[in-house]
Amino acid sequence: MIILRPAFLEDIPALAKLGEESFCAKFAHLYSAKDLNAFLEQAYSVEGVTGDFNDPNLIYQLAEDGKGLTGFCKIARESSYAAHSNARRPAALNQLYTAPDKTGRGIGAALMDWTMAEAANIGADAVQLSVYSENPGAQRFYERYGFEKIADIEFWVGSQCDHEYLYEVRLDT
Repeated sequence: MIILRPAFLEDIPALAKLGEESFCAKFAHLYSAKDLNAFLEQAYSVEGVTGDFNDPNLIYQLAEDGKGLTGFCKIARESSYAAHSNARRPAALNQLYTAPDKTGRGIGAALMDWTMAEAANIGADAVQLSVYSENPGAQRFYERYGFEKIADIEFWVGSQCDHEYLYEVRLDT
């Protein structure tokens, strides 16, 4: 059973751990140790996650299975990609991660359903997200929700530039 709930301060260590594990399981092979370690310190250290947790623009939602954290997503009320679209008030899905050993169990879908509902609830007229250009599985997942590519963008991990696609779906608001 998937249980969704908001994140609390005491969840930060588990969020940092799952974020790092999930990111590394999928992408660690792409980067030098120096670039990867610097990125992980910035994005998935307890301090880095605490900074995001305290940012009023960001909202975390957790997925649990009764035994612990199995996934999470982080949305931005105001998308940093807004300039790429004519949407009036786009939100952004900044992260959607599941535990590497728990993929394919509906956790991502449950978090995605929550994301779409929450974006509409906060008055967004679109949801935007970036997806790695060489991750066709994630692209297919987002396309099932109506997302379409609207731009080519870059995502930097240290000195490494990843080519990403900016996806967007419009909401009926």
